[in-house]
Amino acid sequence: MKRSVPVRLEIPAVDLKTAVSGLGLRADGTLEVPPLKADAPAGWYRGSPTPGEPGAAVLTGHVDSAREGPAVFFRLRELDLGDTITVRRKDGSAATFEVYRVATYPKHAFPSDEVYGAVDRAELRLITCGGSFDRSSRSYRDNVVVYAAPRPG
Repeated sequence: MKRSVPVRLEIPAVDLKTAVSGLGLRADGTLEVPPLKADAPAGWYRGSPTPGEPGAAVLTGHVDSAREGPAVFFRLRELDLGDTITVRRKDGSAATFEVYRVATYPKHAFPSDEVYGAVDRAELRLITCGGSFDRSSRSYRDNVVVYAAPRPG
């Protein structure tokens, strides 16, 4: 598929339908995150391919908020192999993917090359927080990453 900005994310298995906003990098080189609000949309990293283009397109979202409860990617960890993810694009097309892996990584050992690195086909990465909550740092200790590839057919 040609480049076209993602505008909507749909994951029927976890009853997720959300808009998609654009994200960049912070001054320290780390990925921006969407606003910490329960109703905040998922965010697409503008430095990654658009969903459907060759390469790993990266979307992030919060798992929850202490003030507001569950957020957009709250149920992401419930996805199973074979579940379908559809990304609607600004040009009216849709890129449909199938989950092939769900992994949890300690934040201190996040495999950046594996998650953000080059792949030879269109793929999708969905990233959120997970694992136990560290009250002293006010952050989750892990990240959940969903890997998805183009749906056959």
